[in-house]
Amino acid sequence: MIQPPVEALVIGCGVSGLTTAVCLSEAGIPVHIWTEAMPGATTSAAAGAQWGPYMVEPWARVREWSRRTLEVLRDLAQSPGTGVSDVEGIEASRQLAPEPPWADLLPGLRRCDRDELPSGFVDGWWSRVPLVDMPIYLDYLLDRFRGGGGQVSVRPVKSLTEAARQASVVVNCSGVGARALVPDDGVTPVRGQLVVIENPGIEDFFSEDTGPSPDLTYICPHGDSVVLGGTAHDGDWNLEPDPATAEAILRRCAEVEPRVMGSRVIDHRVGLRPTRASVRVDENTLPDGTRILHNYGHGGAGVTLSWGCAQEIVTRVASDATK
Repeated sequence: MIQPPVEALVIGCGVSGLTTAVCLSEAGIPVHIWTEAMPGATTSAAAGAQWGPYMVEPWARVREWSRRTLEVLRDLAQSPGTGVSDVEGIEASRQLAPEPPWADLLPGLRRCDRDELPSGFVDGWWSRVPLVDMPIYLDYLLDRFRGGGGQVSVRPVKSLTEAARQASVVVNCSGVGARALVPDDGVTPVRGQLVVIENPGIEDFFSEDTGPSPDLTYICPHGDSVVLGGTAHDGDWNLEPDPATAEAILRRCAEVEPRVMGSRVIDHRVGLRPTRASVRVDENTLPDGTRILHNYGHGGAGVTLSWGCAQEIVTRVASDATK
C-alpha cells in the first residue's frame, strides 16, 4: 500500500480514466477525478468494446497491456453486473487473412472452416474474447471507484498547470481532449458511429477485417441488445448521429446477419476515438515538481489496453513514492 502524502488527480472519466483511478485507489492512493462529462457522456460509452489490439502501436508495449487487460476482463466476465461477457465468434475477411499478431494470447483461436463464413467471405478466425457492454461497465467502474472512497467532480480542466495545484501527481487520461490540453497535435479524432438494436437471438460476435476502410462491420451481442458498427472517419469532430450512416451500418450488418433488419433500434451512439501514432504512457515533471503522467492516444483500443496501461501508471507512481 502507498500512503499519503501522495495524492492523485486523474483528468478524464472515460474507460482509461476510470480504470486508472480504480487501480490507483486500490493501491492506497487518494484519488480525485476531474472530468468534463460523466462516464455515460464520454467516447467510451459509444464503444463497440470487443477485446482486440487493433491498429495501435508500439506493438511490444501494446501486447503486454492487452495481455494484462485480457486477464482482468476474463475474471470480470465471471461476475454478474460488470457488463463483461466472454463470447465466441469470428473475424472474417474477403481475402486471405494472416494469423493476427495476438494469436498466442487467445488459446483456442483457429482458422474458420469455409462453411462457418458468411457469403462473400473467403477467410476468417474463430476465437472467444471478452465483449463489454459499455454503459453497464462504466457504471460498474464508477461504483467501484466511489465505493473505495474516490471522488468525481464535473470540472473542465483548462491546463495541466491548473491541475497541478491540486495534487502531487496528475494523471492525464483526457482522450481526444489531450490535443488541446497538453497540447499534443499528434492526437486526432476518429469518429465512430454505431447502432444499438434489440437482440433477435444473436449469441456470437462477428467482425469484418476491413483494414483502413472508414466503413466497418461488426455485430456485438450483449444479452438483450446488440451493438452494430460502425465507422472510422478521421478528423471528424461531429458528435451528432447521421441517419444515412446509421442506415448504411444496418445494411452492412444485415448482409451478414439478416435478423438485424427486423429488430427495433434502441439507440444511436457517436464517439471520437483519440488516435495517435503511438499510445502515450509516460511522464514529465512541471517546474514546481508536480509529476504529470500521461495515459492517452489509445485509438479504438481503449478498453483493450485499459487495465494494462492503468497498472503501469500505478507502478510508476509506486516506484517514485518509495524512492
